[in-house]
Amino acid sequence: MAPVLSRSIATASLAALPSLTALNAKRGSALRSAFLPPQHGPIKCFHPLKWNQRQQRTNKRVSVRCEAAVAEKEDATDDAPGEKFEYQAEVSRLMDLIVHSLYSHKEVFLRELVSNASDALDKLRFLSVTEPSLLGDAGELEIRIKPDPDNGTITITDTGIGMTKEELIDCLGTIAQSGTSKFLKAIKENKDLGADNSLIGQFGVGFYSAFLVAERVVVSTKSPKSDKQYVWEAKADSSTYVIREETDPEKLLRRGTQITLYLREDDKYEFSEATKIQSLVKNYSQFVSFPIYTWQEKSRTVEVEEEEEPKEGEEPQPEGEKKKTKKTKTEKYWDWELANETKPIWMRSPKEVQKDEYNEFYKKAFNEFLEPLAYTHFTTEGEVEFRSILYIPGMGPLNNEEVVNPKTKNIRLYVKRVFISDDFDGELFPRYLSFVKGVVDSDDLPLNVSREILQESRIVRIMRKRLVRKAFDMIQDLSESENKEDYKKFWENFGRFIKLGCIEDSGNHKRITPLLRFFTSKSEEELKSLDDYVENMGENQKAIYYLATDSLQSAKTAPFLEKLVQKDIEVLYLIEPIDEVAIQNLQTYKEKKFVDISKEDLELGDEDEVKERETKQEFNLLCDWIKQHLGDKVAKVQVSKRLSSSPCVLVSGKFGWSANMERLMKAQALGDTSSLEFMRGRRILEVNPDHPIIKDLNAACKNAPDSGDAKRAVELLYDTALISSGFSPDSPAELGNKIYDMMALALGGRWGRSEEEGDADASVDEADSNTGEAATAEAEVYEPSEVITESDPWTTD
Repeated sequence: MAPVLSRSIATASLAALPSLTALNAKRGSALRSAFLPPQHGPIKCFHPLKWNQRQQRTNKRVSVRCEAAVAEKEDATDDAPGEKFEYQAEVSRLMDLIVHSLYSHKEVFLRELVSNASDALDKLRFLSVTEPSLLGDAGELEIRIKPDPDNGTITITDTGIGMTKEELIDCLGTIAQSGTSKFLKAIKENKDLGADNSLIGQFGVGFYSAFLVAERVVVSTKSPKSDKQYVWEAKADSSTYVIREETDPEKLLRRGTQITLYLREDDKYEFSEATKIQSLVKNYSQFVSFPIYTWQEKSRTVEVEEEEEPKEGEEPQPEGEKKKTKKTKTEKYWDWELANETKPIWMRSPKEVQKDEYNEFYKKAFNEFLEPLAYTHFTTEGEVEFRSILYIPGMGPLNNEEVVNPKTKNIRLYVKRVFISDDFDGELFPRYLSFVKGVVDSDDLPLNVSREILQESRIVRIMRKRLVRKAFDMIQDLSESENKEDYKKFWENFGRFIKLGCIEDSGNHKRITPLLRFFTSKSEEELKSLDDYVENMGENQKAIYYLATDSLQSAKTAPFLEKLVQKDIEVLYLIEPIDEVAIQNLQTYKEKKFVDISKEDLELGDEDEVKERETKQEFNLLCDWIKQHLGDKVAKVQVSKRLSSSPCVLVSGKFGWSANMERLMKAQALGDTSSLEFMRGRRILEVNPDHPIIKDLNAACKNAPDSGDAKRAVELLYDTALISSGFSPDSPAELGNKIYDMMALALGGRWGRSEEEGDADASVDEADSNTGEAATAEAEVYEPSEVITESDPWTTD
């Protein structure tokens, strides 16, 4: 197998192409790294580490010897005076970085080596077009992986192009040099537009990922352009390697490369298990275009003949006369099993794939049992090219964890059909679309050398933008489909995700807003879109009205609705905690402002200014009197334009929190009481001038402004308005006592209590009055008949 580092084309092979001979010039030394600048002349080092190599290059013998990192002083030939220094690499340190720092997970070694094998097969397939003799009779193009738990080894064999001795030195002897990159460069220089550009490994460190789990690696390779087979061997903690010719006839290969990993002690038991290897292949390399076979333990049922045992009391039969019976047994055996049976359906045209195939792929790829609600299959071209299939799951998350955590592993990223990662932190999808599942396969995604971390770049931003747009198109199509139940199910499962997008993604408000659904005052049983709301608006209505409460029932009975319902104006009910914040971030929709009907200065558009002025003048004295009595509890008292049946309502200031928002902020476990007091804003008491209670209080403020009963009525009126408007009373117990007093006054003697109970109550009342304030006048006694008025609420017809 030709690894990422080892996949280069033999000189003779490249000579077949007109300009591929450029690869013959300047083959890298064993120490040169792709990370280092060019070097001229021999390296003189003094550290006792040994790495000696001699190469023949165009009639020159260049000796390369490195034993430490040093700087060599050269003669200054430039105009500017000074000294020139060259960077050198300490090979053992560079290897240590590759093994311990470059990769996030050990298990990716198998992905890298299988990708290398795939490239070796691709190269052979490409070169065999011009040289069919390269294929020979060495068998099919395939990859085989055989773990050996007893010896703690993994053997990966491919029937690809293989390597000559020079290529082993050139590729495996040079850290961070990629033969695949050389091959692609040669193809590009040759301007061969028909070449296959699906080669995977181009970073030049993939082969050395083998040392993540192996303490020793042996590479045995046979090129069809060479009569000899060579073996490359190196240890993880050594800066030297050995190349020798294979002489054992039992180990000879017909063509290709065989890599044997001698696992470390702590990795031996995990990665030499056949089931582990099978799962890694299915996870990372399931869609590689060549068949991958793994060595697996299987079972089968066989029939065997066994001699019958004599029953109790029977004499044993002679050996030749024993009866034989056939029995079935399950026996274990080892055999090769194809690990990548599933084909990447995203590589096919959407016209060729049936719905059942999409659903089956979704269930297998994401371990789901329900079919998706919707899917979209698309290919983008231009400066960024990738293929993708996105799904909307049939069921939402069971908790809110996936809403607040974008690392849901729902998007599987592939590069040329090789799985890279599903662990992203919002690079490909924003948090509010984290419920979308799917695969993304790109040919030129800007990854780092370990192929696991997505680098922030313009290409990634463009890619994210297109994925988000396609996801919104898929959701929009679902909302416009004839089957309304599908979108209803989607909204129940993922509605709060979409509302989160109103808060976090202002750039996509135009796509998000048509997807929103709410209950309204005219549609209390079925959710309604904002498009339907705007379409049904009256001619004079200039705003979209909404009310935020904690439940649908409290919204339907809120006093804020009375005049709007009377005028046939529809109101949105925001009954989920996120709703109010989401609407406030939208601000407008189709040039219509969102207006909270629980806040001050509500304009309904058809007010009679003359009547309003007269009413205001008539009740000015009452408003001032109530404000004087309530003090700092309210910012002001004014005549209401939104009430028809309730006596009063408590509204919030224009720039403060509403009652619903104040309730939510109080419920925060880590809420700040100081900010709560600051943002609570003003509270304004609005009174209904047409209600009998307000008319009675208006008469009281004019005729008996110092009446204790009137003042107690004002306090109870305020406390009741506090609750009916959605606020929480400061002292619920005090409010309860006020209500009990009013009940006692209304119910006293109605059903004819006994005289003893009446005398006892009277004595208690008398004792309470004697212990009261010294200057208070003697309390007047009323008969129950005098208390009950004609509009007594306790009277039944």
